[in-house]
Amino acid sequence: MVKENICIAASAGGHLNEALQLKESWAGKKHFFISDERVNAKALARTEKMYYIMPARRNPLRLAYGFLQTSGIFLRENPSTIISTGAESAFPAIILGVILGKRVVYIESFARISSPSLCGKLVYPYVKDFYVQWPQGKKWFPKAKYIGSVF
Repeated sequence: MVKENICIAASAGGHLNEALQLKESWAGKKHFFISDERVNAKALARTEKMYYIMPARRNPLRLAYGFLQTSGIFLRENPSTIISTGAESAFPAIILGVILGKRVVYIESFARISSPSLCGKLVYPYVKDFYVQWPQGKKWFPKAKYIGSVF
């Protein structure tokens, strides 16, 4: 039997704030966060288990390093589920989760009303549980489920 351990992967800032709106989904369960080291992630680290990774900033070497960091975290934590609202700090966790056969839940950003996110476009073909917060999101992600706003 696999012990449940939920990874919440989200870039600091708005993506992390969106993810925190979903806290009922991991309440009372073992969980941890992956983000980059910015103000709201540091504040959350005072009360939650937090791992920081280097954001890629569209640099292939930094992205590779983020995958190495996330691999180490996954070896330590062995998450059963990855919940993500994106973006670049979460990308390695999403892709590694897919590769490792974990359940991956991706929620496209609330800010994406008129165009899809880069992270969403990259992970959409691989993530089974893909959600959008605006009906327009179905235009770019037809197999996604529309859930309305997390706020």
